[in-house]
Amino acid sequence: MTISMYQACIPPLTRVLTNLTGILEKTAAHCETKKIDPAVLIGSRLYPDMFPFARQVQIATDNAKGSAARLAGMDPPRYEDTETTFPELIARVRKTVDFLATFTPAQIDGSEERIITLTMRHGTLTFPGQAYLLTYALPNVYFHITTAYAILRHNGVEVGKQDFLGKF
Repeated sequence: MTISMYQACIPPLTRVLTNLTGILEKTAAHCETKKIDPAVLIGSRLYPDMFPFARQVQIATDNAKGSAARLAGMDPPRYEDTETTFPELIARVRKTVDFLATFTPAQIDGSEERIITLTMRHGTLTFPGQAYLLTYALPNVYFHITTAYAILRHNGVEVGKQDFLGKF
């Protein structure tokens, strides 16, 4: 049995972002219950040279929307990176999930060989579509969501593996 590019892209991204929404909601409730200023967690990082929590969420959503759009041959929408509260971060993630829901299999299937070129600050990266999705886009989304999760756990938020994986 084969898996299509759409199946490899949209459902996993939708799932992990939906789970991230639950983690963000749980974290907002944690801050309220424990009387923690949400800005403390939103600005937290694991190490001084790493991006803070809010930026991890922003990058995860940028990679998710960007991968689907690029595979469909479209330019990804731009989001302003201005979120400073949990409700704003939740809205950003939901907006990304809503964007992913606009794609059909016909737009993404067959993109295995579509050339994806990314201009980065350190140079240009070029991939065929399947390699882009499987070796760059999905790992990037998971990396930034995992890092956001680790920041929360490090700061005592009671989230667990099941929050990350979601319900089956």
